[in-house]
Amino acid sequence: MTSSFSPENIRFFESLPLPLALYQKKEGRILCILVSDGLCSMMKTEREQLIDILNNRLFERIHPDDAGRITRIVNEFAQHLCGYDVIYRSKYDPEGDYHYVHSTGKIFTAENGEETALFAYSDVSESESESRMLIESYKMFQNDHFYSDPITGLPNMNFLIEFTDDIYNKALKNEKNPALFYFDVNGLRFYNNQYGVGKGDDLMRLITDVLKNEFPGAFISRGPDDHFIMITNLPDDDHFTKKINSANAKIKAGAFGNTPGVRTGICQLESGTKMSDALDYAKHALKQIGSDINCTHLYYTQELDDKYWEQRYILESFETALREEWIKVYYQAIVRLKTGKAAAMEALARWVDPLRGIIMPGTFIPVLDKYHLLYKLDLYMVEQICKEIPLREKVGLPLIPVSVNFSAQDFDHTDIVKALNEIFERYPVEKKSIIIEITEQDIAKGTDVFKQQLMDLHASGFMVWIDDFGSGYSSLNIFSQYKVDLTKFDIDFLRHLDDNEGANRHILQAMVNVTKKLGIRTLAEGVESEEQMDFLKSIGCDFAQGYYYYRPESLGSISYKIQNGNPILACETPEEYKQIRKEYEETYKNKWREP
Repeated sequence: MTSSFSPENIRFFESLPLPLALYQKKEGRILCILVSDGLCSMMKTEREQLIDILNNRLFERIHPDDAGRITRIVNEFAQHLCGYDVIYRSKYDPEGDYHYVHSTGKIFTAENGEETALFAYSDVSESESESRMLIESYKMFQNDHFYSDPITGLPNMNFLIEFTDDIYNKALKNEKNPALFYFDVNGLRFYNNQYGVGKGDDLMRLITDVLKNEFPGAFISRGPDDHFIMITNLPDDDHFTKKINSANAKIKAGAFGNTPGVRTGICQLESGTKMSDALDYAKHALKQIGSDINCTHLYYTQELDDKYWEQRYILESFETALREEWIKVYYQAIVRLKTGKAAAMEALARWVDPLRGIIMPGTFIPVLDKYHLLYKLDLYMVEQICKEIPLREKVGLPLIPVSVNFSAQDFDHTDIVKALNEIFERYPVEKKSIIIEITEQDIAKGTDVFKQQLMDLHASGFMVWIDDFGSGYSSLNIFSQYKVDLTKFDIDFLRHLDDNEGANRHILQAMVNVTKKLGIRTLAEGVESEEQMDFLKSIGCDFAQGYYYYRPESLGSISYKIQNGNPILACETPEEYKQIRKEYEETYKNKWREP
C-alpha cells in the first residue's frame, strides 16, 4: 500500500513526534497508509492496530453524534468540494472518556496524478486556552445536520442507514445481550393539537434526555415521526419494566401537558440477523400492543411473527373468502325453557379455508375489527342465511328466526338499515326471520349515527337483542334509551353462578324481574348443566343457549342428521308458539314481541 514511498521516507514519517496520518485512495476506498509516532502516542495505540481502526473501525472511537458529520466532510474533502478543518469527539480507549480532537487536512498531488492527503491532529482537551475557542467552534458544527435531528440533536435515520453495519457490529461485540428498541411517543399528534407543535418539540427533547439518563451508554437515534430507536443491552424483563416505568414517570412529570409517555417493541439482536429485519421485527412487536394502555413494551418472538403473518393472510384473503364463500354459517339453537324446544338460532361464522382449515372467530374477528371490516362480514352473514332458507325448508327444518351479531362499528362505516333492506329486496324473506344482536358494550359507546340507525332498524321491523349484558358496562339506562326485544345475559353469570355466596343467582333473578316488567324477554348463554337449566327455569328466564342443548353446526351437518333419522333440532310448532304468546300477554299485560 505504501509502494509510492521509499523505505527512508516511510521511516522518516513514522518517526515524527507530531500526530499525523497519510491517506490515499486505494481500490475505491480512502485508506490510511501511514501514521506517525506522535499519533500513536496521542491515541495510545500500536501502529498496526491504529491503522486498522482508522480504516475499518473508526466508528467505535468517534462519538455517534459526530461520526456522520465527519464521514460526510471527509468524502466531500476527497472530492475537492471543501476544505478539512473539523473538531469532533473521540475515545483513545474504548472504555475511556471522549476527547475533543481538532483535525486539519490538505491534499497533495504527485506528478503521476496520485493524490495523498495529510491529516494533522491535536487534542484540544489538553489545552484549556485553545480548547475554549475550538470547542465553541465545534458546537457551531455539531448539529450539521444531514445526520443529525434538529429537534433532539440525536443521530437521525440518515445516520442509522449510513452506519448500520458499524452500529450493529459494535452492539454484538460490546453488549452481553444486545437488542433493538423501537419507541413510540404515545399520542404525540393529540399532544401537538392540544398544546402546539412547539410544546411537542419540547416533549421530544424531554424524552431524549430521559432515555439517555435511563439507558446510559445506549445508542439512541431519532426515528421517523414520533419514534426513537435505541440499541443497548437487554436487561431482564423485571429490570426493563422498572426502567420504562421510571422513564414514563419522568416524562409525565416533566411534560407541559398530559402525555401517556412512551412504549416500545423489542427485538433481540443475533449474529446473522439484518438490522433492517430487526427494525421490522421491533415495529411488529410495537404494533401488536395496539390500544392496550396497560402495556408499555412487547418482545418480538416467532409466535408474534406467526401471528403477524396470520393477520396478513386474513386481511389479504378476506375478500376472496367472501366471494368464494369460505366463510360458513354455523347455527346454534336457542331453546325456550318453557317447552325445551328451539325457538330461534344464532348464526356463528366459521372460516373454512382451503389452505389452513377452519379459522375460528377468535382469530379472524379481532383482525376484521381492527381494520374496520366487520360490516362486510356481518352483512355477508345475513345474506348467507337468506340464501340457505330454501335449503332449510327442503330438509324439513322449521323456519325459526336467526340472530346475527352486529358491531357498533358497522353502523359508522355504512348505512346498515339501507344495506339490510337491499338484501331483503333480493330474497323473499320476512324481516322477522333475522334478529340483530348488538353487544351491550357497543350500545354503551355507540355514536349518534349508530343510535339513530338502531332505532330505524327496530322501526322498520327488525328485532333487536342486547348481547353480553352484564359483561362490564351494565346500565339499566339502556332500556330507557332503546327499544329492544330481548336481553342476553353474559356467559360469566352462569360460569360463576355460585361464586361469592351465590351473588350471581340474586343478580340474574333481579334482572329477569326488571326486564319482564318492561316487556323485554331474557336469554342466558353458556348453559352446560341440568342444574343451571333448572335454576334459569325457576327464576322465569325465557330462553337458554349452550352446549347442554346444542353445539354450533353447519346446515349441511344438521341436514345430514335429519335425513338419517336423527332430528336433533326439535323446534317448537306454530301451535305451541301461539299458546305461549297468549299466556304471555295475559300474564304480563305487555305487547308480544317476536319471536
